[in-house]
Amino acid sequence: MRNAFVFPAGEQAAAVAALDAIVPAQRDRWVLAGGLYITIVDEQTGDLFADWEPDDLAVLEAAVGHRPTWAVLVEISGRIDGTAEVHQLLALLLQRGGVAIDDYSSHPWTWQEIESQAVIGGLRFFDFRTAHELQREP
Repeated sequence: MRNAFVFPAGEQAAAVAALDAIVPAQRDRWVLAGGLYITIVDEQTGDLFADWEPDDLAVLEAAVGHRPTWAVLVEISGRIDGTAEVHQLLALLLQRGGVAIDDYSSHPWTWQEIESQAVIGGLRFFDFRTAHELQREP
């Protein structure tokens, strides 16, 4: 599984309502497009920043302006490419602001950066192909 953490601007209830609208009849484990598994994670359960490096958390806090207390966790199956599906989901969740972080960089990506396919540190958002190629280079 590949992961993306989404930190939408606004209240958690608004993110839940948006997910309920696109994936009806599911709750707190939404399955989208046959390969995206979506949950809400928070600090109260200890799931949110359990394995984050302190430097990565500091970068996130600087981008958001505070330490987020919840996020939308998107797990992307390796059975699908997932790029288009993740982008469609983030267009919905980040339309009012916020950032997303993927497994391939610690950069907090805005929707404008994702949509424009900005390259930061040699990667685009959810750029697993380039990341794998960079790991193979000697």
